[in-house]
Amino acid sequence: MKPAPFRYTRPETAGDAAAALREHGGAARCLAGGQSLLAQMNRRAVRPDVLVDLHRLSGLRHVTRDGGALRIGALARHADLERLRDPAVVGGYGVLPEAASLIGQLPVRTMGTFGGSLAHADPSAEWCLLAVLLDAEIAVLDADGGRVIRAQDFFTGAHRTALRPDELVIEARLPEPAPTAALAEFAEQPGHLPLVAVAAAVERGTDGRIASARVAAGGVADRPVRLQGAEAALLGEIPGEKLLAHAGAVAAAGLEPPGDARADGAYRRELAAALTVRAVRASLSRGE
Repeated sequence: MKPAPFRYTRPETAGDAAAALREHGGAARCLAGGQSLLAQMNRRAVRPDVLVDLHRLSGLRHVTRDGGALRIGALARHADLERLRDPAVVGGYGVLPEAASLIGQLPVRTMGTFGGSLAHADPSAEWCLLAVLLDAEIAVLDADGGRVIRAQDFFTGAHRTALRPDELVIEARLPEPAPTAALAEFAEQPGHLPLVAVAAAVERGTDGRIASARVAAGGVADRPVRLQGAEAALLGEIPGEKLLAHAGAVAAAGLEPPGDARADGAYRRELAAALTVRAVRASLSRGE
């Protein structure tokens, strides 16, 4: 099947792109990497009247350090993040190239974009999950200016975000390094979207007890979620296998994952427990 007929525009600046979205309202869609959107259009699951092609907006392909924070342009490719090696940029954010290497196959990583993944808002997607775990701030632009949306407020449902029809994502800002952050996921095949993914950033205090704990999961709800029960179970405790197993059980007990053709809710809940253990264990090992 081929896409329904559509008009096409290729603006030169982010402001022009925002103006095009304003002009066409909800009938327009942004084209970034196209790895998800074009497939949906070919199935006619999505039928935009206008495609606003963002490929000329080269200024949105940056990955730069701003003090401790990391700024990732919306058009940064998955492969750009996978290839990050400069410690001045990636120091404290080593989970990003690791996560990028898990996304799709090489053609997908070469064309797919960070901002496109956020805007597509798949509940299982690695970038959406890490945005929530790392408290990302997502900058968006419209014809009147811009605003910043916290990641936890940005995702509102499966493939739904707080973006208005005339807004586009221009950048995500990760406010502080997370050197212990780790990601664990399970997919049916390498490169497929995970059934469930769990990310953790856990740090010990000087007394050996867990001083801070962030744990988040994707594929267990209609958006990535923080596992607050698991976080509370870890805080103040001495790490050990019994504690990790307890945190996994608490994480699973607080979830009601939806079932679908790939897996039922009970299986996703079991995966969430096991992956919480793996992610927290990996995070603790990075703090040693």
